Amino acid sequence: MFRRILPYTLLTALSMGGCATQSLVDRQEKPHRMAVGTIHRVRTTAYTSSEPGGSHSASGCRLCDSNKKGRVKSAASDWSRYPLGTKFKILKTGEVYEVCDYGSALVGKDTIDLYKGSRAEMHRWGARYVEIEILRWGSPEQSRKLLAPRSRYPHVRMMLADLRDQS
Repeated sequence: MFRRILPYTLLTALSMGGCATQSLVDRQEKPHRMAVGTIHRVRTTAYTSSEPGGSHSASGCRLCDSNKKGRVKSAASDWSRYPLGTKFKILKTGEVYEVCDYGSALVGKDTIDLYKGSRAEMHRWGARYVEIEILRWGSPEQSRKLLAPRSRYPHVRMMLADLRDQS
């Protein structure tokens, strides 16, 4: 009898552990709910125009890697976490970025992809955690509006669903 009960006991314990873990994840504060001026530690990666997508962002702007002449550098994110137009500063470097792009690999992750002007710069940056200060939150409404016509893609549908849940 003990041999029959043990597998069910283990299965029940494992499934309960999974539920507890999920509820902790659900309780974590989403980045978009933090106040302007909040310091946030975030994983960053880098991309460049020689990768798929070219030199224009999902919002139609030309990607920028320079803060010269008051321009803001381009970044990509999951728009349900950092909506289109979110502006932030990397504290260590002082560089200012604005989210104008998204990528399928970013959906569901608290990662921001920073645009770099060349493959060499992209590789130099790699992946690293940095502290950022939110200067301005972007618009979930604008994000939804731009994403809606692209909903045939699964990663876009995921962002749209998360944006709807936030309303």
